[in-house]
Amino acid sequence: MQITKRRNLSVLGIAAVSMFGLAACGGGTDAASEAAPSSMAEETSMASESPSMEASMSPSEDAMMDPAANLVGPGCEGYAAEVPEGDGSVAGMALDPVATAAGNNPLLTQLTAAVSGGINPDVNLVDTLNGDEFTVFAPVDEAFAALPAETVEGLKTDTEGLSSILTYHVVPGKIQPSELEGTTQTTVQGGDVEITGSGDELQVNGANVICGGVQTANAVVYLVDTVLTPPAN
Repeated sequence: MQITKRRNLSVLGIAAVSMFGLAACGGGTDAASEAAPSSMAEETSMASESPSMEASMSPSEDAMMDPAANLVGPGCEGYAAEVPEGDGSVAGMALDPVATAAGNNPLLTQLTAAVSGGINPDVNLVDTLNGDEFTVFAPVDEAFAALPAETVEGLKTDTEGLSSILTYHVVPGKIQPSELEGTTQTTVQGGDVEITGSGDELQVNGANVICGGVQTANAVVYLVDTVLTPPAN
């Protein structure tokens, strides 16, 4: 910016000298000679008020520029290796709303089934998840596989229980990793989740974030290694 200002001032100074010189040689009017300083002041003011292109961007702006800019977690490299391109990749998920993006991710097939009526036909949250801005803690398939078989079987008919579990993984608003660290967030279900650790050691209620800060068109996703359990009423 300093270089730009100096160039602007130098150009303006030459212009001013030229105008005064022409006025002296050609008998210009007083109005012409008075206009030059005013114009120079206005241009200088505009130059000094121009915002710096080097100003630091917020986490949200970084994510809009580069979907991978805010990724955290020890499993991000593995995720990129397993899904390097296509709709389920980091870049691909950024183009779709969250339920659609999750449906394209081969690591989230069980979560996708759960939110789209595939486990319990009375529980379908696709339109809800795609219709607003959210932060989603998304258990990977291995997390669902770790659930007791009887629990999964019961959720096929326990509409309220499945809805409670799924909405406990969703927080209103798009929250980037640096904004999430060390906070307690109230979920759509109504219960709170506690965020501990930072960077590659980020945890949600003790569940490890495998890869977080994954952007979608309307949400920020954190792949986690455990299905979170809502607090007992």
